[in-house]
Amino acid sequence: MKRAPATLFASFLHFDVSFMIWVILGPLALFIAKDLDLSIAQKAFLVSIPPLGGAFFRIILGYLSDRFGAKITGTCSMGITLVPLLLGWLAGYSYGMMLCVGFLLGIAGASFAVSLPLASRWFPPQQQGLAMGIAGAGNSGTVLSTLFAPQIAAHIGWHATMGIATIPVIITFFIFTFMASDSPTHPKPKTLGDYAAVLKQPDTWWFCFFYSITFGGFLALVSYLAIFFNTAYGVDKVSVGILVAIASLFGSVLRPVGGFLADKFGGVAERRIVYVVFAVLAIGIAMSPPLAICQLLVFAAVGSLGMGNGAVFQIVPQRFGAEIGVITGIVGAAGGIGGFYLPNMLGVLRASTGTFASGFYTFAALALAGAVAITLIGRAWNATFLGREKSTLTPIMVEG
Repeated sequence: MKRAPATLFASFLHFDVSFMIWVILGPLALFIAKDLDLSIAQKAFLVSIPPLGGAFFRIILGYLSDRFGAKITGTCSMGITLVPLLLGWLAGYSYGMMLCVGFLLGIAGASFAVSLPLASRWFPPQQQGLAMGIAGAGNSGTVLSTLFAPQIAAHIGWHATMGIATIPVIITFFIFTFMASDSPTHPKPKTLGDYAAVLKQPDTWWFCFFYSITFGGFLALVSYLAIFFNTAYGVDKVSVGILVAIASLFGSVLRPVGGFLADKFGGVAERRIVYVVFAVLAIGIAMSPPLAICQLLVFAAVGSLGMGNGAVFQIVPQRFGAEIGVITGIVGAAGGIGGFYLPNMLGVLRASTGTFASGFYTFAALALAGAVAITLIGRAWNATFLGREKSTLTPIMVEG
């Protein structure tokens, strides 16, 4: 089983660096907006494009991962990730070009559909929450991006910063190629009809809805917080990166904790609590407290979303074990769509009402709707696949 921990580490690193690249426009948004003279709505739209690209490419990579193996798919996607970085570095001198760069950065975000199945297939169901949480903690790459990108950009410019970002991508490409291994019990490739059948399952859409709130919310806040703190509280472009990095750290560190607690107490119960807690925190942020208090509320809010992300993928493999590649691509895509519409919602409501409060109140209402929905659908899940004894569960890497 030595290949299992090595693959888990490779999956984590692949996910970590990919996430760092995926969200890089967020911490650079204030620099880009100044150079390109963007409005607040344009800034919000720009930072929301990478999640939209991620939603599109995740479905494709999910299919390729199931069809040809997660390792070769992940290796190729990591190489292609260099393309938008080079475009941003050498040709990013217009809003239209940066929108194109943002969409192509979605290839990095699509790593979700590679890293999680690659790691998942090496571990039994009773270890899924922790294993998926560790691999999924690669979203800590957002910490690196939000912490260092603004500081580097302040010294050498944002174009050159995107050029420097190619270095960790190249290093990770070789490490992943050397350390990662596909599970020997990789499921047989599915036909397109099999994937269509997954989309016909109501549970697929419930997972998409739930994940669009937590992961989409995590992406939205990480992408939008620089704009929020700079506009609402006047925090400078470099200092705001530190605040967003701390928030990202909370969301990343608490993701495996969320997976562990979901293993112990159940993913349904944990998600219900997460939604309610986040709603309360979002309402607190909407009330425009002093900066120090707002920072604490934001840190806690992003942390709660991180825990919720870990809980989703404690449940998903138990329901869709044999289709883990495509289902993580579909559910991950829903998270990317959430990361697209939520920052746009915040930007549009801010532009139309003149305040950030309306956006956070709406976000809180969405989380409460999620709490009600998970309570209702969770009863059916607990009566079926979540109600089985662990000893009777079929390992997810074996079909049927």
